[in-house]
Formats: sequence, C-alpha cells, structure tokens
Amino acid sequence: MHLGRLSYRVGNPVVFQRGEAHLREKIRSLEPLKAMLVSVSDECTRQIVALQEEEKAEITMLKKEKLYLLKLIDKMKEEKGSLQTQVNKLRKNVAKEYMRYINECDARKLLLADLNEMRNQQLEMSLRQVQEVKGEDLVKVTLALKIARQDLTKAQVELNTMKADYGDVVPRRDFESQEKKYSDLFEKMEVLQKDFDDLQKEYDTLLEIHQETVEERDRFYNELQQVQRSSTPRPDWAKCAEVISGGPERWSYLEEGKTSDQLVDVLLEEIGTGVLKEKDSFPGLGKGDKVPVYLRYEGQVKNKKLNKKDVVNILKEIWKEKVSADLQKGKQSSLPEFFLSYLQKKYGDSSAFEWAYTIYENIKLYRSNEAMSLFYDILSGKVDEGLYHGQNQLIANLLKELMASDSSNSGTLLTEQFSLALRAAFPLKSSDQIQELIDASRYRAESPEDLIDYRSLFMEDEEGNTEPFIAKIRSQYASEKQEYLRELRNELGHALEVEVDGLKTAFCAIDPAIDDLTLDAYVCLAFQASKEQWDQTGSLPVDTVVERLLAGDTKRIGARPEEIYTSLSERGEAGAYA
Repeated sequence: MHLGRLSYRVGNPVVFQRGEAHLREKIRSLEPLKAMLVSVSDECTRQIVALQEEEKAEITMLKKEKLYLLKLIDKMKEEKGSLQTQVNKLRKNVAKEYMRYINECDARKLLLADLNEMRNQQLEMSLRQVQEVKGEDLVKVTLALKIARQDLTKAQVELNTMKADYGDVVPRRDFESQEKKYSDLFEKMEVLQKDFDDLQKEYDTLLEIHQETVEERDRFYNELQQVQRSSTPRPDWAKCAEVISGGPERWSYLEEGKTSDQLVDVLLEEIGTGVLKEKDSFPGLGKGDKVPVYLRYEGQVKNKKLNKKDVVNILKEIWKEKVSADLQKGKQSSLPEFFLSYLQKKYGDSSAFEWAYTIYENIKLYRSNEAMSLFYDILSGKVDEGLYHGQNQLIANLLKELMASDSSNSGTLLTEQFSLALRAAFPLKSSDQIQELIDASRYRAESPEDLIDYRSLFMEDEEGNTEPFIAKIRSQYASEKQEYLRELRNELGHALEVEVDGLKTAFCAIDPAIDDLTLDAYVCLAFQASKEQWDQTGSLPVDTVVERLLAGDTKRIGARPEEIYTSLSERGEAGAYA
C-alpha cells in the first residue's frame, strides 16, 4: 500500500508535463486564429470608414437635391404669381366684353323693334292700297289696324318685361365654368395667403433675432471700447527671465502656452514660493468652530518646507486611500476629516498639523497646478468632490476606448481610428470639439503625422502637470457644463426661485435622456438635501441652485431636444426617399 502511494506521487509530474505539452500544442494551433481575428478587425474598421464616406457623399447629394427643390419651389411661386396676374387681367377683359355684349344685345333689340314698326307701317300702307283698289270697308280696316296695334303694344310690354327680368342673366354653361374657375382661384389664394402668413411670421422672427443681434453687437462694441480705454499695454514678460530662478530656460518653460492672467499667477507662485521657503513656522488659527478641522491648532506650527513634487505625491496618496476607504464603507466621507485622519495615521498626532498646514499653504499658493488647485477647492468646500471623480472617470473611459481600438496593443493609433474612438467616448461633442482634441493630441508630436501616440497623452510630470490633450478635455468639460447650466437657467425663465419639482421639470425639458438616478443626484446637489428630505425643502434662489450645480459633476446625458427632432426628421426624409 505504501508503494502504491509512492508511485502515484512520482507519476504526477509526468501527467502534468503531458498536460502542459497538450496545452502548448493547443496554443500554437490557435495562433493563426488570433492573426485572423486581427485581420478581420482591421477589415471591419476599413468597412466602417468606407460606409462613413458613402454616408457623407449621400448627405452631400441630398443637400444638393434639397437646394434644387428649393429653387424649383421659388420658380413655381413666381409662375403662380404670373398666372394670378393673367387671371386678373382676363377677368377685366371678360367684364368689358360682357358689357359690350349687353349693349350690342340691347341695340339689336331696338333695331328689331324699329324693323317691326317699319313692317307694320308698310303693312298699313299696303292695306290702304288694297282698300283703295278693292274698295273694302274703311271701318273694317281701321278695326284690324286697331287690333294689330293692341297686339303690338302687348308684345312690346312683354318684350320690355323680359328685358327687365333677364337683362343680367348669363347662360348656365358660362356660369358653371366661371364658378369652377372662381373656386380654383379661391383655393389657390387661400394657399398663397397661408404661405404669406408663414413667411410673415418667419420675417417677424428674423427681425426680432436681427434686433437682438444688433443690440448684442452694440453691447459688445461698448464693452470693447471700455476694455480698450481701460486696458494697459501688454507687458514685456521676457524681463521676468532675468529675475526668475532657473533663468531664461525655466521661464520659457513656465510661460509656454499661458495668457497674461496665467503668467501673473505664475509670478505670484514664484514669489510666494520664495516667501514660503523662508518661513520656519505658521501661526495656528485656533480651535474655533469656523476654523477647518484640519487647521484647528493653537500656537506655532512648523513648516515642513515641501516642494511641488512632494505635495502632489501626498495628494495622490490621499486620494487613493480615500477612494479605497469609501468603497469599504459604502458611502463618501468628508475630505477635510479624512485629510486630518490620514495625516494623523501616517505622521502621528503631534506632526499631523505641521503637515496639514504645510500642504494647505502650498495648495493655496499653486493655483496653476491642476492637482493642487482642485484639491484645495474641494478641501475648502468651493467644489463638490464628485467633480474630481467625474473627471477621472471621463478620462478613464476615454483611455479604455482608445485601448479597445488599439488591436495590436502598440500604443499608437491612426488619426482616423483616434477620431472614431473620440466620437465613441464623447458622442455628444461637436465636430469642432473633436478636431480641437485631435489638434491638442498632436502638440509636441514625435510620431509620424498619421499616427498618434495616445498613451503619452495621459502622462503626467513629477509635479502632476498633464499634457495639453487632457487640459483641453477638462476645458471642454467646464465649457459644456456652463452651457448646460445656461440652458437650464433659460428654461427656468425669469423665476427668482425654484422648487424641487420645477428643477426636475427643467432638467427633463433640456435633457430628455436624463435617467432618474442622475436627476435625483443633481437635485440633491442643488438643494443640499437627501431624497427623503425633499418634502421638507422649500424653494431656493435660482442663482444659488446654479452655483451649486456649477460646483459639482453636472453634465448633459443625452442630445438636445432640437437635435433629436432634427435626427428624426432626417430619418423620416431618408425613409421617404427610400
């Protein structure tokens, strides 16, 4: 029995080796399949690009056809106006001809009456002649003449009655023809009147927009005049290179891509850095309730004299620990309290406030550093912590999308692949914004023109400064949030205050695709209250609501209503053409 156990233990490595050989053989057999998947992926990408080109060509053709139809409509409208003019002219001619016809008819009737009278006279003369010839009785002839005259008078009365009753009557066939023409012209006139009313409304709207544009232009012009009067000449920033530590080379690095206002901040930081290094201690702010919990200390606090790199590394470690702790607890903790507890845990209670004061003074000074300034704003309560997590999630999603597009895992993408990945990650951005990101990705580009090293775009230097590509994403994020909240304010109208239901209605109006969870989060942020406390929450000033939303991670979830309508209209037109 012992020998059986020993042989089983010795035989196990052989079995494992056979299994390993079998698996290696299976891996080698699957290698061609992997290459085939890569080729299929590239082929799909090329097909997608080809389809997009076809769609562009089709859109161009449809636009040309639309312009042609618009020109055709304008031409038909002109022809319609010309026909209307001809109809009016023909109406006048018909009226004139009809009057001439009536006059001729009356003249004919008078001529007939005269002719009849002449015939009667001839008849009378002939009767006289016959009487004279035959010697008939004069009384008989006189009686016949009298009766004939009575008949003539009766006929004349009937003729006058007929003239009076039917002088203005026209034939039924002509009447029905004219009535049909009138109905057709009346319908055309109603259509033209409707078109005219629509054009009048459009004209009034354009007139109002023009007036608003003129007023806005005048306002901007006045502001420009005021700025030009109050502005000072641009300073010669090159002089700063002589006094900044590090000389022209460091100053050239500091001023690159910055505005005058940002350069002033850089100078203040350089001056403040020197002052901060000279300080050996900071005065404590006391233990009052108005003092932040991480600064509640009485007496002098030692200055640890940290540099930017040290502070940024500490901030990264704090964020890492806080995210981990919040995940374990299942809820978000207060950054000021966690900041103090982290320093106490790492450096002890005696040194925690020294580190807290030193870090606080540094992040308050270096406003041009994104990592420090954002941490300071969140720590001081100016910005909601969700803004930090939202931006990080945005950047992480973009990197994930770019890596998914990089089938060869080379770290580079073609410009077209890079553009498609950007559109997939940011479906709500415009073509101009996508182009701005592509341009920012080529800043200091060392790869060939058609290739983009996307991994280098997410790198940071030792002081936490990011590449222009990430800075552009954050800049667009801030601009989009301001535009989103501007639309929200416009939707609220001229109201000075807003309630929970009113704010939810306004969000749904400007962002129909917003989900309930995000909507509740925005309302909680605006009213600084949980969902259970909404019933007890009254109205708040609109300015306060917008200010709180501006300090948080507020962004558009779906397309604008007018964009949805335009997309549906285009689909409908495409279906009609199909």
